[in-house]
Amino acid sequence: MVKVFRIILDIIQKHLDIELPLPPPMSTHPKTFPQRPSEKSQDPGFRFTPQRRVVLDAIACADDHPTAADLYTRVQKNMPHISLATVYNCLETLSVNGYVRQVNVDRAATRYCLNDHPHAHFSCDGCGAILDVELPDRKRLHATFSLPPTCVVVQEEISLRGLCPDCAQKQTVLNKRS
Repeated sequence: MVKVFRIILDIIQKHLDIELPLPPPMSTHPKTFPQRPSEKSQDPGFRFTPQRRVVLDAIACADDHPTAADLYTRVQKNMPHISLATVYNCLETLSVNGYVRQVNVDRAATRYCLNDHPHAHFSCDGCGAILDVELPDRKRLHATFSLPPTCVVVQEEISLRGLCPDCAQKQTVLNKRS
């Protein structure tokens, strides 16, 4: 029944070019996005479709930084008819409109996280985990770098690499044995 409702809602929105109230998010995860996320977008033509909503909700519920393939598997449980191409298109649109951040580590698949506050990413060389790292406030962060006086920082993208606590402990144990 919900699936039929979502399809009808999408058809009505496309043909009448109106935005109807969205159904509540699928989760009660604390990171779930606002009920009216379209207010965040700078693009007046941006529409928060059911497909975009389910992809964003899957990212909000994630404890990791999922790839598009990970999200496709998770989203299919609630929207079985969605395609991998649609997930990629949703991620691109959500990224361009500032809802999610792309996390790129070397040549690995792009991962995604909510763009809910400025933060850096730590990538573990041992297991491949990506962890969020809180940043100091923007003024203190920018004061850390010696930028020319005419530079204006509009976005921070900081990546750190090393070993997570589990991999560091395993490495220490291996070093002690040898």
